[in-house]
Amino acid sequence: MTLEMLVMWIVVGLVAGWLAGFVMKGGGYGLIGDIVLGLVGSIVGSWIFRALGVSRGAGLLALIVVAFIGAVLVIFAGRALGRRRGYARA
Repeated sequence: MTLEMLVMWIVVGLVAGWLAGFVMKGGGYGLIGDIVLGLVGSIVGSWIFRALGVSRGAGLLALIVVAFIGAVLVIFAGRALGRRRGYARA
């Protein structure tokens, strides 16, 4: 992994985390939490799309969309697990 790829991955994760926190109202984890979820989501989204055989070779916007979808899924899973264990947020 080159430095350029690492920086792009971090920027995409930042944008995806911010978007996911904005869209998933009532379940944001704060700016830092949303950014971390965006980074995790970019990994999850990339893995899911690769497993489905969907190519993301369309550039930066495609990377952001994939990371955003992954971040939303991570937030949704976190909420579902939190409710199941009795840690639901108000």
